[in-house]
Amino acid sequence: MPDIALLADALADAESSARPIAQLSDSTSLSLSDAYDVQLFGVLRRVRAGDPVVGLKLGFTSIEKARQMGVHDVILGVLTASRDLGAGSSVSLGSMIHPRIEPELAFKLGPDVAALDLTDPRVDLLDHVTHVAAAVELIDSRYRDFRFTVEDVVADNTSAARFQVGEWVPFDTVRERVGDLSVTLRASGEEVRSGSTHAILGDPLEAVRAVQRLAVRYGHRLPASAVILAGAATAALPMAAATVYEATVEGVGAVMVQAEV
Repeated sequence: MPDIALLADALADAESSARPIAQLSDSTSLSLSDAYDVQLFGVLRRVRAGDPVVGLKLGFTSIEKARQMGVHDVILGVLTASRDLGAGSSVSLGSMIHPRIEPELAFKLGPDVAALDLTDPRVDLLDHVTHVAAAVELIDSRYRDFRFTVEDVVADNTSAARFQVGEWVPFDTVRERVGDLSVTLRASGEEVRSGSTHAILGDPLEAVRAVQRLAVRYGHRLPASAVILAGAATAALPMAAATVYEATVEGVGAVMVQAEV
């Protein structure tokens, strides 16, 4: 039986010091359930320290990426308040190990979701989506060489580092076409990534249902007005200092973040 607290401590220390560690799987036999226990232990410690959960995120929503990792399902991570950069903010790359940025689509849920019984088959989380927005997620594996197994990355809270969400627009205005909107990522004005929301599970609405399913399976709760990051619409891009990154989702909006040393 792995020492859940010890593994969570090792990941927390790696993040706070911005120094990578060996993959947990190199020295520990870790099941996927164990990995989620490590993740949840770390999250609950942040919550007790005054850093509340504000939402959930998905990883491996790209079918191609999932095949590369040899997995057949998405993975779930947790967003806490301290990870939210806020509009117009900058980020210090020196506080991370190997930061990368991904353009995403974000969903906002209503204030009633905290009271929902997600195990009730009559509850469909899509019915509680109120808004969507363009978003970026900054990922930063705490492992050496950005290399990991599925269990490693789940324990590491799916490499979650920072995120930023653009202006929210009503969900109903884009719901019928949200499954195939063009997505671009620019670095200081130059287009460096392009894709479509179709890359997110074939339809990003499926990401909302996946969050509900995995939250029930692994014991995560959704706070009122939770944010869901549906997953990357393009491959991640290594970040460089003194660069302004802008992600745009067709018909939804844009979001910018300034990277500093």
